[in-house]
Amino acid sequence: MFFSASKINPPANRLARNKLSRAMLSALVVIVAAGCSNNAADATSTSNTNIVNSAQAKTSAAVTANGSDAAVVKALQANLKTSGIEESIISAVPTDMDGIYWVTAEGLPAFFTDKSGKHIIQGQIIAVGQGEPVDISGALVARTAQDALKAVNKKDMIIYPAKGETKSVVYAFTDADCGYCRKLHEEMDDINARGIEVRYLAWPRSQESIPKMEAIWCSEDRNAVMDKAKTGANVTAASCNSPVQTQMALGASLGVRGTPAIFTESGQQVGGYLPAAQLAQAVGIK
Repeated sequence: MFFSASKINPPANRLARNKLSRAMLSALVVIVAAGCSNNAADATSTSNTNIVNSAQAKTSAAVTANGSDAAVVKALQANLKTSGIEESIISAVPTDMDGIYWVTAEGLPAFFTDKSGKHIIQGQIIAVGQGEPVDISGALVARTAQDALKAVNKKDMIIYPAKGETKSVVYAFTDADCGYCRKLHEEMDDINARGIEVRYLAWPRSQESIPKMEAIWCSEDRNAVMDKAKTGANVTAASCNSPVQTQMALGASLGVRGTPAIFTESGQQVGGYLPAAQLAQAVGIK
């Protein structure tokens, strides 16, 4: 796929100003087993990754040894600029497919490019012929998410700790006005009792939901106000320098298109809404 445009401008206009960002997000396939979305098709979509063994996804040994290829970054940056696109490319990491690189850029979902940096490629690249099909981007996607989520300050999240031993931690992009988010929140006691700590990140799905999410994050007792908002009640608070829009941009860069979007500490996205028992199973708790 080939796209054109300019710098991502997160949330206030819902990424709509950027043609490249908009085109990439509209084409992105995201795991939304059960969740709320601005697009009805997104809310009911399921991932096509079940045809591959994501657990076997791997990166080339060259990734660890060499890291990002500066020449590819420079070439891609130059080609984008020639096309009138002012994007900041962070890295271009070689994959197991010869001549194909995994690119991360500020404010955009990660994508593939070739060695010349002349092509933007989205979607899965599946390796076959050596046993089960393997999504070669799987580990790269997870690593990008793992690093990005790990960098979020805990004070900027709303955390529901595990009861007793913490067996697993999940990050959940959430919207107080999303029905599936509310279903997940209704099971919070059960989730926490199973040893799962839930770290909420803000991802309002519409302009109308932003003030409510801002109010939650600006409240003195965020957990109490979140609990109230998840029942459908209106909540208010004095304005503050909240992380809501930053977290919206983070979600967009990780390919979030619906809520809840749940990620493990290792960066794997395990789906949308899952009942407590299924969530525990998804994160490896028996």
